[in-house]
Amino acid sequence: MTRSQVWLLTVACAAVATVIAAMASLNTALPDIAVETGATQAQLTWIVDGYTLALAALLLPAGALGDRFGRRGVMLAGLVVFGIGSALPLFVSDPTWLIAARAVAGVGAALVMPATLSLITAAFPAEHRSRGIGIWAGVAGSGAVIGMLASGVILEYWSWEVIFAGFAVISVVLVIAGATVGSSRAAEPARFDILGAVLVVAAVGLFVLGVMEGPQRGWVDPLTVGSLVTGVVAGVVFVLVERRSPAPLLDVRLFTQRAFAVGAGSLTLQYLAGFGVFYLIVQYLQLVLGYSPLMSAVALTPIFLVVMALSVGMPMLLRWFGLRVLMSAGLALIGVSLIVMGLLDADSSYTDVALAMAIAGVGIGVCTAPATHAIVTNTPEDQLGVASAVNDATREVGAAIGVAVAGSVLAAAYGHRIDPVAPSIPEPARSAVQDSLAAAVQVAEAAGPQGDALADVARDAFLAGMQQGMWALAAILLVGAVASALWAPARS
Repeated sequence: MTRSQVWLLTVACAAVATVIAAMASLNTALPDIAVETGATQAQLTWIVDGYTLALAALLLPAGALGDRFGRRGVMLAGLVVFGIGSALPLFVSDPTWLIAARAVAGVGAALVMPATLSLITAAFPAEHRSRGIGIWAGVAGSGAVIGMLASGVILEYWSWEVIFAGFAVISVVLVIAGATVGSSRAAEPARFDILGAVLVVAAVGLFVLGVMEGPQRGWVDPLTVGSLVTGVVAGVVFVLVERRSPAPLLDVRLFTQRAFAVGAGSLTLQYLAGFGVFYLIVQYLQLVLGYSPLMSAVALTPIFLVVMALSVGMPMLLRWFGLRVLMSAGLALIGVSLIVMGLLDADSSYTDVALAMAIAGVGIGVCTAPATHAIVTNTPEDQLGVASAVNDATREVGAAIGVAVAGSVLAAAYGHRIDPVAPSIPEPARSAVQDSLAAAVQVAEAAGPQGDALADVARDAFLAGMQQGMWALAAILLVGAVASALWAPARS
């Protein structure tokens, strides 16, 4: 790689790591935010989900803007918006304002993510492109762990506001650094497809909203059902409109290419598993094994280390094994790791946790970079921004579905185990115990020695729910592995 390519890769990877870290970093800070701002459980959920919803809904239009107007300019604009959204909580701490600030930051992240990958793809010649894509994919795949680790360190010594301040400062540094990299755009940019942009924002945004609200409101709640159905209908209309458009926002015929379609499907499954695991395993580490937020983030580092090492070696792996083997083997390994995680209990050691994390890291490292490579290398040069947005949108949709699946299965199994003992618990403690393991642990601690039995029952109920959640995710991944083995082309 030339010096300019190394610098571009450094800036682009730092930018994508920042916006992905911002997705996961607040999870460890939610208890502190609740205490200091008075946020309700629903508001806490939206402080996290507002960012993800804005990001997922706007990715495809943002990618098209980069193709048309220049990818560096769109990345810099996104970093500015992301920085403003990150800085707002330093001046206003009302929960409603925090949700709005996170949504603003999500809009900025939507501009940043596809621009970083399309800049790398356009700057690297074909013979070196897989190396750049592999490094980018490794960083993107590890961004959530980086975010939780950084927030854990911050919360160990400072307050939650420092997390927002850190993102604001980093965005300023990246704007300055990003102004020095080369730019690219479509050689013959088409007109911007406004109708397609509106439809895809509605389709992705409403579907993700429904998936997010399902575990909280219930899957038959009118808002949940209405959002999911309307999102699917908008998606069908989007496909019909794009097939007839002379200048579509997304050429939906790209999905008829097996490599492109398998890459998109694989990324959806990987993030479905990854964020579902994070949702369950962080609670397990903190509430069952007694880890601090920092130590629970450190415990996840085997995933980060293995993913980065394998992503750097992605060009060699692709040459040796091809797309089909890597896709199916990677998804199968992730599925196996989920089965192992489902076997963890209150007596498990960190060695047991690290083994499961390492297996997951190998699976993610084996198939994340090849999936991204399959998407961007099977797309015309003039549509690199949109291809990058497809790569990112599948991640966000998969993450939302993974948390929804894990959360719903956990809640159902936990409630089934805890309901028989609930009548013996006086109100208002009964409602808290039925809510979650975290609330049950607080009630048990307040009850003194008499609460030990209650804490044990609640932990057993959580472990049963975690096991069922992990195994539900594992079943999805193993089915995906079989489908990839049957459908994926041997080579990208």
